[in-house]
Amino acid sequence: MTKVDAPPAYEEALHSPKYGNFPEQPQYGFAAPPPPAYSPSPGVCPGQPGRWGQASAYPQAGMREGPGFPPSGMPTIIPTLSGGVPPSNPGDMDDFLSSQWEHTSVRHAFIRKVYLILAAQLSVTISIVAVFTFVEPVRVFVIRNPAIYWTSFAVYFVVYCVLVCCKEPRRRFPWNLLLLSIFTLAMSFLTGTIASYYDTKAVFIAIGITAVVCVAVTIFCFQTKVDFTSCGGLLCILAVLLMIIGMVTTIVLCFQYVPWLHMLYAALGAIVYTLFLAYNTQLLIGNRELAISPEEYVYGALSLYIDIVQMFLFILQICGAATD
Repeated sequence: MTKVDAPPAYEEALHSPKYGNFPEQPQYGFAAPPPPAYSPSPGVCPGQPGRWGQASAYPQAGMREGPGFPPSGMPTIIPTLSGGVPPSNPGDMDDFLSSQWEHTSVRHAFIRKVYLILAAQLSVTISIVAVFTFVEPVRVFVIRNPAIYWTSFAVYFVVYCVLVCCKEPRRRFPWNLLLLSIFTLAMSFLTGTIASYYDTKAVFIAIGITAVVCVAVTIFCFQTKVDFTSCGGLLCILAVLLMIIGMVTTIVLCFQYVPWLHMLYAALGAIVYTLFLAYNTQLLIGNRELAISPEEYVYGALSLYIDIVQMFLFILQICGAATD
């Protein structure tokens, strides 16, 4: 091999342009290791043809892959199940649990407040019904003066519209309780007036049946997975049907008493208000599709109170007809 045919030195081939197209010489013996890493000169980009007509991208030192390991110069990525979401911080989990606990405690306090108000309302109503039923002079006076019934009905309707249309914020706390007290007295006088027309035995039976049904429905709503709050459309249809049957019953009974029509209306009314009681009870729980705000405790107590009293009145009609 002459000096002209000998391959150029590494530095000469890199910096001297006259050796740019030197032909590749055959290798003899063992293959020489690749040249060490170097920084390409300006105008020579890694992965692009260099001055020798070849790609001048050589693996850097320490970048050779080993069996089962990534290159040592590359960052190690460990796959996780987070699907691109960074792992949760223990502090975030603590905040989530504390917020859940706070929400549950607020809901429990709201339920206790609603049932305390409801217990006070039912106590007043039962007391007035007992006076109108057991005290004979009061009973006779109420029967002879139907204006008490119509006055209490008018007050009941007006106050109910005010309470429903003006749902309370906290700053209206005294006014809502005052309106609720007026509503409870009006509803109690209305219920006592109706109960004065029935026998004492029928009133006792109706109170007992209503109490058993209310306790059973409340326990069922707290334990079941059935969501009554998603059945608002069905309850609306039943309420319209009850109103139509009530109007027909009122017109028919003005001319002639039809026992089966009266019993049908009373039974349908008791069933509809039992379903409304389940619906409003699950609105209080808060773990269903729909729920009411913890600040609307007056509205919650009002809904349950109306359901229970209306259920009692329909059951009283059935018991009164049965005892007669």
